[in-house]
Amino acid sequence: MGEGGIGSLLPFVLMFVVVYFFMIAPQMKKAKKEKKFAAELKRGDKVVTKSGLHGKIADLNDKDNSCIIETMSGKLKFERSAISMEISSKLNAPVK
Repeated sequence: MGEGGIGSLLPFVLMFVVVYFFMIAPQMKKAKKEKKFAAELKRGDKVVTKSGLHGKIADLNDKDNSCIIETMSGKLKFERSAISMEISSKLNAPVK
């Protein structure tokens, strides 16, 4: 009657654990890191957007979570989440 009971659920539980530790947990960690990065941006930081646009942050707006980036061709408004990386500190860092 109780053939396998818990034993038949074990593969599904193990599969969920593997998926969690190899897919879900790293994705959550990455999202948390990106959110922290966006919150730490400040005026004057030189940044690159995810589309490859280089510029300097001219203004930050906390109401709608956007920022204005000054480029050689003018000022553009972007979402903070569109910023890929900050290059100010990377330029001043010593080369290893």
